[in-house]
Amino acid sequence: MVGTVRFPTGYRIEPLRKDHPRRAFCSGQPRVDDWFATAALQNQDKHLSATKVLTGADAAIAGFYTLATAQVDFSDLPAELTKRLPRRHLPVAVLAWFGVDERHQGEGLGARLLAQALRDCYDASQTFPVVAVILDCIDENAKTFYRRWDFRELPGHGNRLYLSWMQLEAMMSVG
Repeated sequence: MVGTVRFPTGYRIEPLRKDHPRRAFCSGQPRVDDWFATAALQNQDKHLSATKVLTGADAAIAGFYTLATAQVDFSDLPAELTKRLPRRHLPVAVLAWFGVDERHQGEGLGARLLAQALRDCYDASQTFPVVAVILDCIDENAKTFYRRWDFRELPGHGNRLYLSWMQLEAMMSVG
């Protein structure tokens, strides 16, 4: 499902830089757009998260994703995920922010961006292991999008979804 991610001709993925036109980005989600414009670079500079942008031939930002790491308490994860794991805080990758500019929605770029974000999580997990990738959905449309990628709800957290390490590893081997 996620081998090498290919983007259409003219698009490229790169780390967020100061000269990227963040304020021109509009996903249609004010919270996402505001965070991207005002906090993404600061968080990256402080090594709290890493943001990658997808730019088109015109250098405009077509989409972005932000990854971070965290720990979650053993008791917050479902039993099928914690089987044979120690009863303590466990490491996870976090898809912290994600957006596609309105001008590019419906072109399949969101799926490719998510595939790249998951590829990055998988690659990083080869050095810094994680038990899952987690994310918080901003609304029901986002939840529907992620569920198509087999993300599941964390028990007791309706808008927090997870993808287990085993699911991620299986995705990476099909590819």
